[in-house]
Amino acid sequence: EKIELPQIYFAHQREVFQRSGMWLTAGDWGGPKDGETVEKRLVRYRTVGDMSCTGAVDSDATTLDAVIAEIAASRLTERGATRADDKLSEAAMEDRKREGYF
Repeated sequence: EKIELPQIYFAHQREVFQRSGMWLTAGDWGGPKDGETVEKRLVRYRTVGDMSCTGAVDSDATTLDAVIAEIAASRLTERGATRADDKLSEAAMEDRKREGYF
């Protein structure tokens, strides 16, 4: 259908820091914390969400075919690998609602 895909789905060099096994983007929302080092890495977002709750994964998939091959070979779910809230606490999403995130 020749629909252009957003560039965020493809791997890019990005400034990220590691927390709970995920690469997160630095921001006012809470990162990095003391001891977390920002570095530039070739990463991709497997699912698109807010940078405060979506992690990136190491990836060199810069084309649609490479993204498809990467997903086909992966044994992690899209959300299971990169949904930061799930790694913070069982009530993280409810906490966000109370804080006015939604």
